[in-house]
Amino acid sequence: MTEDKIALRTLLEKGSDATFLREMIGFAAERLMELETEGLCGAGHGERSPERRNQRNGYRDRDWQTRAGTVELRIPKLRKGSYFPAFLEPRRLAEKALTAVIQEAYIQGISTRSVDDLVKAMGMEGISKSQVSRLCGEIDERVQSFLSRPIEGEWPYIWLDATYVKARRDHHIVSVAVIVAVGVNSDGRREVLGMTVGHSEAEPFWVEFLRSLARRGLRGVKLVTSDAHEGLKAAITKVLGATWQRCRVHFMRNALAYAGKTQRRIVSAWVGTAFAQDDAGAARKQWREVADQARPRVPKLAALLDDAETDVLAYMGFPAQHRAKLHSTNPLERLNGEIKRRSEVVGIFPNEDAVIRLIGALLLEQNDEWAVQRARYMSLETIAPLSDDTSISLPAVAAWIGRAHV
Repeated sequence: MTEDKIALRTLLEKGSDATFLREMIGFAAERLMELETEGLCGAGHGERSPERRNQRNGYRDRDWQTRAGTVELRIPKLRKGSYFPAFLEPRRLAEKALTAVIQEAYIQGISTRSVDDLVKAMGMEGISKSQVSRLCGEIDERVQSFLSRPIEGEWPYIWLDATYVKARRDHHIVSVAVIVAVGVNSDGRREVLGMTVGHSEAEPFWVEFLRSLARRGLRGVKLVTSDAHEGLKAAITKVLGATWQRCRVHFMRNALAYAGKTQRRIVSAWVGTAFAQDDAGAARKQWREVADQARPRVPKLAALLDDAETDVLAYMGFPAQHRAKLHSTNPLERLNGEIKRRSEVVGIFPNEDAVIRLIGALLLEQNDEWAVQRARYMSLETIAPLSDDTSISLPAVAAWIGRAHV
């Protein structure tokens, strides 16, 4: 029997006296810290491993105030860098939002079995409707303030993507599309611009969402990257007057569907020769050659290439330094992964307001993280020429003049 199991068994044998709960919390905290420091070090305590990146350097004592009383913790120290237990960090807005959504589903009696188990494990069974309502109100106020804030400056590049979650509406479970818009401004900084939820992706849905961004101040858009959502291309032209970039990754999945399993790698490399060109003219020429070569053997693939040429190669008309970030919605991949991870905990949202509450909180926190990053998402020198405001490019010109006179 391992030491951890022996220690846990000793605690369980104590019964339900006053110190039992505190000691159980302390035991769980100790194991969490062990796992976290093991991950940071690359090896367990005292373990010899070529994967080791760091070493322990003793402990520091800290009292942790919990609802069960004071728990004495021994927090591991590291030789390089610092360590602070994640469970001692102030609860983040997204975690509060997740708790609120779970509680709301629970008190309404519409939660899943997994959510019920989670509520019990988190000790939230005694929560009242008024407490949940107050918590939801506090979060909703912050999220709505974030999602309705003015959009200032010019935004040459926009990425749009859709994620689907399950929610209850009129006593039925429906699939809800969550649309997220992220942009890069003329200063090279990235921000979450907005989100919305809906049940249809027809043109009126996209028009209304883009108009809501425009009403808040969105302007100067040159390129919008997204998957081939129904009605979106027309909405982009109508509202923003911008070019549409069809996500290259999603397009390739569609293209490979016309090739047999044994031919997919060849077709991928074949089409990829167009993406490897240095400029838009060469890329279009190579694209047409690939389509013509495919026409006798795979006519459906050739037809797809003919139809998609302008949209899939739109990014080639923009600065070469930006193209790796423009050709697909991959820049949103990590953000969408986090949305899906949190949504899976809930399973089925109690209503659409809960969807906006949780995902809006996640987007707000991601936006804050981007805001404090020192490095720009795109350099000012390369993005300034895209601005319609000539004053935007002055810092880059000034820097060039300064270097010329050195």
